Amino acid sequence: MDEVTQWEIVGCVPRITDEYMEPLLEAMLEQLPFAVVNFHSDNGSEYINEKVAKILNRLKVKQTKSRPRKSNDQALVEGKNGSVIRKHMGRNFIPKSAAMLIGDFYVSWFNPYLNYHRICSYATDKMDKRGKIRKVYDLHTTPYERLKSLPADKQNLRPGVLFAELDKFAYAESDNEFALNMQEAKRVLFRSI
Repeated sequence: MDEVTQWEIVGCVPRITDEYMEPLLEAMLEQLPFAVVNFHSDNGSEYINEKVAKILNRLKVKQTKSRPRKSNDQALVEGKNGSVIRKHMGRNFIPKSAAMLIGDFYVSWFNPYLNYHRICSYATDKMDKRGKIRKVYDLHTTPYERLKSLPADKQNLRPGVLFAELDKFAYAESDNEFALNMQEAKRVLFRSI
């Protein structure tokens, strides 16, 4: 989850082990159209280990971690888990045999839906009459449109990634058309599990 654009990449593995997490992390980072500067994770050993550090060092990405028992350190991610992931995929554990099918669904349908077609709300700081800063959610757009609206020096696109190419994908279908197609793909996925 990118905290500026709310760009979200979701993945699925049969087990939370180095064997599965290392290729998943690389694949998830590859799905981002912009370079990652900092990787913030919780204290789980699946994120805080030598293999993850090696990947992040190779990409010149700084890693920070949440403080123990401070749930607000990951508030945006936790909120998205509840309002997005659980809403679409449910709360139950999945069979290990279905992890690859779900992972493919995420790459082909769910991640593009979240980033190119699902509206997010963005906060703006406003000062009230008493001088107190309040967050007002007055900007509503997709993470892709949010990325495009940033000043050029803040977009940080990866080498070889162009908005002209991303536009072709983003605007090939309307938001509603893509959502309907994603829902049908999800029904097919759930029937196969």
